[in-house]
Amino acid sequence: MENKYNREYRLTASCAAGLEELLAGELHSFGAKDVEHAKGLVTWNGSLESAYRCCLWSRYASRVFLSIASFAAPDEDVLYQGALEVDWSQLISVSDTFAVDCSLSRSAITHSRFAALRVKDALVDQFREQCGERPSVAVDRPDIRIRLYIHENQASLSLDLSGESLHRRGYRSDGGGVAPLKESLAAAIVSLAGWQKMDSAKNMLLDPMCGSGTLLIEAALIFGDVAPGLSRSYFGFLGWRGHDSSLWQSLVQEAVEREEAGLTKKWPQMLGYDADPRAVALARQNIEKAGLDDRIVVKQNQLAHLRRPAAKGLLVTNPPYGERLAEKDEAEQLHRALGRICKEELDGWQLGIFTSNPDFGDRMGIKWDSAHRLYNGPINCRLFCGTARRDEPQEFSWQMVTEGAPAEGAEFGNRLRKNAKKMLKWARKNGIRCFRIYDRDLPDYNISVDCYEKWLVVTEFAAPATIDEKKAADRFRQSLVQIRHLFGVRRDRVFLKTRRKQKGKAQYQKQSSRQKMHVVREGDCYLLVNFSDYLDTGLFLDHRNIRLRIGREIAGKRFLNLFGYTGSVSIHAAVGGAATTTTVDLSRKYLDWARMNLALNGFGGLAHEMIKADCVQWLREARGEYDLIFMDPPTFSNTKKERRVFDVQRDHRQLIEQAMNRLAADGVLIFSTNFRRFKMDESIEKYYVLRNISRDSIPNDFSRSSKIHQCWEIRKNSV
Repeated sequence: MENKYNREYRLTASCAAGLEELLAGELHSFGAKDVEHAKGLVTWNGSLESAYRCCLWSRYASRVFLSIASFAAPDEDVLYQGALEVDWSQLISVSDTFAVDCSLSRSAITHSRFAALRVKDALVDQFREQCGERPSVAVDRPDIRIRLYIHENQASLSLDLSGESLHRRGYRSDGGGVAPLKESLAAAIVSLAGWQKMDSAKNMLLDPMCGSGTLLIEAALIFGDVAPGLSRSYFGFLGWRGHDSSLWQSLVQEAVEREEAGLTKKWPQMLGYDADPRAVALARQNIEKAGLDDRIVVKQNQLAHLRRPAAKGLLVTNPPYGERLAEKDEAEQLHRALGRICKEELDGWQLGIFTSNPDFGDRMGIKWDSAHRLYNGPINCRLFCGTARRDEPQEFSWQMVTEGAPAEGAEFGNRLRKNAKKMLKWARKNGIRCFRIYDRDLPDYNISVDCYEKWLVVTEFAAPATIDEKKAADRFRQSLVQIRHLFGVRRDRVFLKTRRKQKGKAQYQKQSSRQKMHVVREGDCYLLVNFSDYLDTGLFLDHRNIRLRIGREIAGKRFLNLFGYTGSVSIHAAVGGAATTTTVDLSRKYLDWARMNLALNGFGGLAHEMIKADCVQWLREARGEYDLIFMDPPTFSNTKKERRVFDVQRDHRQLIEQAMNRLAADGVLIFSTNFRRFKMDESIEKYYVLRNISRDSIPNDFSRSSKIHQCWEIRKNSV
């Protein structure tokens, strides 16, 4: 007589889409036969042991189902009759609890809850007729869970052996923030990234944006040969009448012995970083709960500070991907930073980058060996795998064309060539990549020419009313001919702007309908500029000296950037080692831009705060203290919501006094304004130590415009 516990069952395991082949490979190792897989499902014929091993050992399965019955179900009554013919007493006793789940696919029955109710009715009616009593329904952790699936009017009933999703290993604590990866998906990511194929003991595993630590923990479980289900106390088969307790206990004992053997191996270094201290605390809590706190180290650190921690290794990570448009833009820049840092610091390391946006993989600038399509819930994602390779330095250098200059506009061409020769030499010597070449030197050519690495921005200033418009337009055309000839530059690398006196929001309006960001460098910083959409590019070149100075002096200090614009000064502070940066601006657009700049340099988290607020109002209410404050207020602005008008000449005294209230005793406030007729209030010097640093703050390429801005250092009196 056949022993029912050794007989062959028809079994099915569900998994996230994209994990089917990994799961099928596991099932073969569990003794499965006739393995077949479709999207999200793998079926096989096998013994009860193969089913138990799947529940205990599968790293990729979500649930495991044992087939009970299959029959036609064109309507609810036929479904009831089919369920009534199942001998439920073989599965459950009258004292047990149960639940019925249902899913439908191309079914004449359209209400899943009603279909589940009809199966429940059949089960309890059968027990009432045979025993006079009925089992109770328990939605949460029933003794057995029954799954009903109806596809094209064919019903399948199965027993859920897992009881609840197998991705719940039991080590993860509830935490705030974005939902982390499911453990089963995390295991697939580290496996596909090559962790199992590497000589893991000789290679470090690194996750520089580890969040709650799931990737690190799953990699540790794989290396240590730890059964993912070993720490679970609940499975769906434990209340099943066909459960073989002795078989299960023998498999558990085997898993315990394998785990103990895994602990005796030489373990690799496993390291995680995250910029958010809350994520670090949660990761450490999860790691401790998984019993791996002596195997995995997690530290708070910015991506920007990542340095090569070992000779060889695997970096695997799931960078933030963002849900809102602005968050996605920020995530894109973070991927750029990740790619750049990997190439600079981790030459020869293996990489596994899991992202929700396939385009982000391209932004990293790495040649990928493979890309796996995986799903994080409903989100179509990619796992990019490859090797980090250091790029050969390719510094751009302008080459001037000095022969065959056009005759028209020759006076301008000669001056431009003279300026360019001088400024390019100066810029190369000082490592400056964005600078001004021509600044309205000749009255008849009222333009400025700015170089932003390999791009040129030509700004036309409004001609005096005494100049004929046609003549002014012709001179502007001549200047463009000379510029394009001298630099041999294509039209798509020359951007034109027109600056006139404007009022209100007109000064901030777009110059075109197309938004495109370009990356330029200043010092050790990477900054995003926009040449086409706005009057300003997002980087005020005349403040270069101030930005570089702040970057040199800020290490370990608390920095406040008021009227922060696109955050370029905050970036210099962050790269320079500021303990914290706080950027305040009323414009959401500029703050989003600043966040992208931070991400592009590998910074984020609570240490670098962006605050959308009116600076005047915020200073009245803020209670923080800062070691260095920079403010560059507008000459004039009005705030509709509060009906407040700001005039820098009229209001600067109050603004400075409020900022000084936030300044540490030995701190410094740097105040700048581009209002040419600005006069500092005499009372400021009575109460504070004031030093005019305008001369030092104006860079060499703006020396013709000594009044382009005025700048002061303001400190508290020592007495």
